[in-house]
Amino acid sequence: MDLEKLTEQEVEKLFEHAYQRVSETDKKFPQDVLLYFYAYYKHAKNESDLKVTQSPINGEELVNAFKANAMFQVKTFSQQESKLKYIRLAQLQLGDEFDPE
Repeated sequence: MDLEKLTEQEVEKLFEHAYQRVSETDKKFPQDVLLYFYAYYKHAKNESDLKVTQSPINGEELVNAFKANAMFQVKTFSQQESKLKYIRLAQLQLGDEFDPE
């Protein structure tokens, strides 16, 4: 499937499908992959406001740092590019489980 030839509406539908599949899978993803899923999704949905607490507990500070770094890495992408990257990552990580109906 050539993602570059899809309309915005088709990309949006496939992006939502990818998000649903990733959310529902029993597969365990490596931490770096989870961070990319997080950053692509947040950027694609224009929800890139990272909430950092003043008094982090139980490693929250480290998690926030990794999330902030992931968000920084995707900030130059358009929302459409982030959706496409999320879809590609979902296809790669889920394989046959991704199959859009």
